[in-house]
Amino acid sequence: MTASTPSSGPAHESAPALVSGLRHNLAAVIRGKPDSIDLLLTAVLAGGHALLEDVPGLGKTTLGKAFARSVRLQFTRVQFTPDLLPADIVGSQVLQPDSGRFHFQSGPIFTQVLLADEINRASPRTQSALLEAMSEGQVTVDGVSHPLPQPFIVIATQNPVDFQGTYPLPEAQLDRFLLRFALGYPPADVELDVLEAHRRAQPVDAVQPVADEAALLAARAQVQDVVVKPVVAQYLMQVVQATREHPQLELGVSTRGALAWYRAAQALAWLDGRGWVSPDDLQRLAVPCLAHRVVPTPQARYGGTSMPALIQGLLEATPVPT
Repeated sequence: MTASTPSSGPAHESAPALVSGLRHNLAAVIRGKPDSIDLLLTAVLAGGHALLEDVPGLGKTTLGKAFARSVRLQFTRVQFTPDLLPADIVGSQVLQPDSGRFHFQSGPIFTQVLLADEINRASPRTQSALLEAMSEGQVTVDGVSHPLPQPFIVIATQNPVDFQGTYPLPEAQLDRFLLRFALGYPPADVELDVLEAHRRAQPVDAVQPVADEAALLAARAQVQDVVVKPVVAQYLMQVVQATREHPQLELGVSTRGALAWYRAAQALAWLDGRGWVSPDDLQRLAVPCLAHRVVPTPQARYGGTSMPALIQGLLEATPVPT
């Protein structure tokens, strides 16, 4: 289904070069996964954060590093462990012996791209240290707020199989991630190319910048101008409302979740070179944007009900505007 093209909201003429450059760079290090690459770029262009949930060794960390290099952004990787404290992330007040005064020593969160590796291995107390940063772009220590560099992007990873020594991410933390998705195994023929590409060097080391932070911030501004027609917005709200009324869900999609879906659809349309959002954009993003925001009832949880399948079912049951 394709909606008619509105006469306003065209993509900026520099968008194709930026998009093609980013896609080329990321495809060189994560082969055979164009959909995952577009999901990461969608989250970034919408001003959000991404949670990559997959087994180890599929390139989650490499993808984040390649993106940061492509846009000349400061990159910091933090390995989350059970003994990690909030101060290890945001920083703390340190006494200066020469002056006898306390000075704020910033933590690794003061970066532009923060790779939170295996985020579910840190305690809920440490995970909560990210909430203010991810929502407001600042951290508060001892009553003083410290702004973070802009853009500020969190790319977090977690292993969905190994649960020993892990803490499930609380709903408030999950809700801060615009999209959650998996990379998955590459096709066998593509994986052979990966083996050859890594024979002598790491492809991510050869990634060259194709833009800078100014270009990224300008692209985000253009994304906000992408048109969402009222009939498409109504379709979005019908699906959101259906999650709130579903008998297998204790909590449906929040207003923050609806806004995240709205912004993500704008970003995806911009990536595809359009100045308007279609129902197809919403459908492509429904599962990665909504499935982690709903809370199943105990019966649904222990009955093995899949949240992605439930969201997909709601999409199929909602009339699509034409």
